[in-house]
Amino acid sequence: MAQFKTYAARLVQALALSDYTKHLEFEVKDLPRFGFVAGQWLSVKHTKANNQGEEITRAYSIASPPAENSRFAFCLNRVEDGFMSNYLCDLREGDEIEFQGPFGDFILRPPMRDTLFIATGTGIAPFRGMLHWLLADETRHQGKTLTLIFGNRTEKDIYYNEEFLKLAAERENFRYLPTLSRADDNWEGLRGYVQEHLPDIAAGRTDAHAYICGLDKMVKANRELLKSLGWDRKSILYEKYD
Repeated sequence: MAQFKTYAARLVQALALSDYTKHLEFEVKDLPRFGFVAGQWLSVKHTKANNQGEEITRAYSIASPPAENSRFAFCLNRVEDGFMSNYLCDLREGDEIEFQGPFGDFILRPPMRDTLFIATGTGIAPFRGMLHWLLADETRHQGKTLTLIFGNRTEKDIYYNEEFLKLAAERENFRYLPTLSRADDNWEGLRGYVQEHLPDIAAGRTDAHAYICGLDKMVKANRELLKSLGWDRKSILYEKYD
């Protein structure tokens, strides 16, 4: 059985993204640079303080781009009765975690093409890393059109909204399309679920790539819809969070 190195990382920043969602930024100890590919995930370990000393492990997508440092970030929900999510959300700056990785092949595939990123909720995590990495260097995005369709319930649930608005204003080839299923009367953007807008965005673009991330029901609905629009299944990559 393969043995993976265990790393320690210190929490350097914790930001509340909503009433139950946090952005957590960590710095790996004793390492000048922590290498990973945008879209990969880490396996976090922690031991329960019970009689059995049960060790719990959970996988979390990296919500930051690779950089010349030892930092990485998570975007995660506090789940009711969820041991690991509550443990992480309760951390204070300076606290340490143990993890293994990086793992996973939900990463950008060559050749570079026009690309759709379809997310709901914390499914935005790997796309935040991918988009920041791509848009930081023209040789990476090659001028291709990158479209992020991000579905949430209400405006306060749109994680990293200002960040994506700024990217869209600065980069002509980045389109940012948040859509809300429970928008109030003041919302001026798209309304409804992501799959309701996908035909208008994806029709006739079968030479593009699509990446989908979120809960199983959403992922399945959008995969099937893209295939019905003539997309090759090999051009559709996805990661499910349940």
